[in-house]
Amino acid sequence: MGALDGVAARVAGGATVEFRPSGSSMVPLIRSRQLVVVAPVDPSKLEAGDIVLARVAGTVYLHLVSSLDPVKRRVQISNNRGRINGWTGHDRVFGICVAVDGLSRAGAAGKTLASPQSRS
Repeated sequence: MGALDGVAARVAGGATVEFRPSGSSMVPLIRSRQLVVVAPVDPSKLEAGDIVLARVAGTVYLHLVSSLDPVKRRVQISNNRGRINGWTGHDRVFGICVAVDGLSRAGAAGKTLASPQSRS
């Protein structure tokens, strides 16, 4: 079980969660240990460039949507350094990053399922 599995379970359950992911694959969009807020998402509203919490091939990532396949109801997930993690179904996209270090991510709020209620 990876570090983000617990966060994914909470977001999948409807919670908006604040946490500090580690790693450098999303720099400069998200730096290691910056505070992020992830809210449940309506995957049908996603666009390329959105940052999502999703499971791809058994691993949970906080990475970019790099491509969309609305017919098959799936998205391609990649880091910010050009590495493609793979395709995943809408049912494995748990949330969207709505803020990084207190700064709202443009366009993310209109894609959430619910307004922020519980954070931790």
